[in-house]
Amino acid sequence: MGILEESSGEFPKMKYPLVSIIIVNWDGRELLAACLNSLSKITYPKVEIIVVDNGSKDGSVDYINGLTKLRINGLTIKKILNKENLGFAEGNNIGLRQAEGEYVLLLNNDTEVEPDFLEPLIEEMEINSKAAVVQPKIIFSTYKKLQAGGSFFTSSGILYPYGFFKDPDDPKYNQKMKIFSANGACMLIKKEVIEKAKGLFDDDFFAYFEETDFCWRVILAGYEVLYEPKSLIYHKGRQTSLRLASGLSQYLSFRNRLCSILRNLSFKELIKILPVHIFISSIWMFAFLFLGKFSCVVSIYRAYMWNIINIKKTLEKRKIVQEKIRKINDKTLMIEYKKTRPISDYFLFFYKIGKYKG
Repeated sequence: MGILEESSGEFPKMKYPLVSIIIVNWDGRELLAACLNSLSKITYPKVEIIVVDNGSKDGSVDYINGLTKLRINGLTIKKILNKENLGFAEGNNIGLRQAEGEYVLLLNNDTEVEPDFLEPLIEEMEINSKAAVVQPKIIFSTYKKLQAGGSFFTSSGILYPYGFFKDPDDPKYNQKMKIFSANGACMLIKKEVIEKAKGLFDDDFFAYFEETDFCWRVILAGYEVLYEPKSLIYHKGRQTSLRLASGLSQYLSFRNRLCSILRNLSFKELIKILPVHIFISSIWMFAFLFLGKFSCVVSIYRAYMWNIINIKKTLEKRKIVQEKIRKINDKTLMIEYKKTRPISDYFLFFYKIGKYKG
């Protein structure tokens, strides 16, 4: 089955499966308005929009309640108003329960989309039976630089965001490719695969690395995660992390990444990668300490303590991954999805540490 079907005329007949677009919002009224405005101009004709508000206090709820119809086929927006901030992970899980589409698009509220961004994503899904997640080209709206052409796994377990802050017109970032992880700012998911991966996001994660943990399970289940540069969106980035308490984003990132490594790697790969990951994390801590980012030092320590305290729960989830989800071995996964991160990227990282407001 494909988005393009043969017809008796000169041009092929288009197929348009329903797409459920889920947007989680937390104190982002202006961002949400801009996002919805861009969605009102899309050319794909068959969508439903689900806005999940996570207990906003900035007038977002009044704005959402004031929305009746968006000019996309006259479809009414589904509204879910949570009383508190349940996080990006659980917010999307709640939205998923209301989704009726064959495909689910997770979209950050601080994004704006090109009118034709959906068609290339759907077409790839429809012509490739193994495709389960597809990410568009995501450009930082402020800097006009590439956010990432997807991410790849590395020997340390720390992701390599391919093309981060590079020229989005560079030909090597304009090729469709398999990636290890899509970016949660915008990812299209084949809904039927969510069950094969034993659920969407882990609500224990709250935010950060939840999309990578999901993509990892999808790959282990025998499906593909892809980057499709013909689809284009713009992303402000870091709008939520700027509103989080000092050091919280670092805590969640380190905590969730380690938890996902403990869960998803085979034992053979775990004993190789975990010591390297711990070593790199220690360097991170010393770098933060040297730069006086004490809240970040505490955050990394707390992240490791959480994983120690919750190891029993993690091992129970590991058993599900290894026994019920895994269809491919890690040797195959590493060949397909592992890359070596350039040394220059690490210098950029330490420069960013110095600028980090945490």
